[in-house]
Amino acid sequence: MPDDGTRQLLQWGGSIVGTGVVAGVLLETVLGGFSRTGASTNTGWFALILVLGCLPFGGMLLTLGVAKWLRNRRLGRG
Repeated sequence: MPDDGTRQLLQWGGSIVGTGVVAGVLLETVLGGFSRTGASTNTGWFALILVLGCLPFGGMLLTLGVAKWLRNRRLGRG
């Protein structure tokens, strides 16, 4: 099959989701955590914004990449 961008979607989606997860872990452990009113430090706010941007967008890319990969597998068998 020619390169249809599946590998790139999986790589970038995984990288962006990984960045969001790392930012979330750092927010909870090193940067003071967050409460109902938001993060407790300026760097915590940056990490929170990063988490809230990376997880949905990266998840969307990763889901699209997995769907394309499964479709390519199905078409390759038949």
